[in-house]
Amino acid sequence: MEPVPEDWARAVAVVAHPDDLEYGAAAAVARWTGQGKSVAYLMVTRGEAGIAGMPPQQVGPLREEEERRSAAIVGVQEVEFLDHPDGLVEYGLPLRRDLAAAFRRLRPEFVLAMNFELTWGESGTVNHADHRAVGLAVLDACRDAANPWVFGDAGPAWTGIRHAFVAAAGDPTHFADVTGTIDLGVASLREHRVYIEGLGREFDPDEFLRNIAGYTGLGAGVEYAVGFRRYGVS
Repeated sequence: MEPVPEDWARAVAVVAHPDDLEYGAAAAVARWTGQGKSVAYLMVTRGEAGIAGMPPQQVGPLREEEERRSAAIVGVQEVEFLDHPDGLVEYGLPLRRDLAAAFRRLRPEFVLAMNFELTWGESGTVNHADHRAVGLAVLDACRDAANPWVFGDAGPAWTGIRHAFVAAAGDPTHFADVTGTIDLGVASLREHRVYIEGLGREFDPDEFLRNIAGYTGLGAGVEYAVGFRRYGVS
């Protein structure tokens, strides 16, 4: 693995649900905001269907607030929600248009998405349908945003996206050294208290993140690292 390039000033991280970024990537975000870079978060849903036994109209606002607090811990002040329905996100033109419009407005150089593969690594566990739809749409929207003849009603074209990376990919090509920011990553995940309690099982954010980042760090030659896969989108 190579280090993730850091020759950029503004990034947008796009995921399906509040808490998706906090299972590792947020520690890397803390590294980058600590360097003075600007990072915005874009949530495709509010995660309103994510807690069993609690109605969506109650869950959505709770998870939105948890995400805003979580983002602030790692230096992110811009958090937007697209209001696609949690659990029912569809890959297609409406989603691509919404994402392209956001990229044209936010003008990132670096775009971060989440694993959109069918399964999670060697476990064989099927990845969430929302993750699969959103991750692929993010990569397509990077190209859409640059084409003035596509989604002409979604704002002026933006050709400045130079880097597109996917977190939690099964075969990472790059890494970010998060040895100095792993504590912020853990604190960021802990802010999702209602969601974690709703899992109905024991879960230790500190142990979870340090185990994953420590394993990735072994391959990267550092104490703690987050892995990413690079995709060319130009």
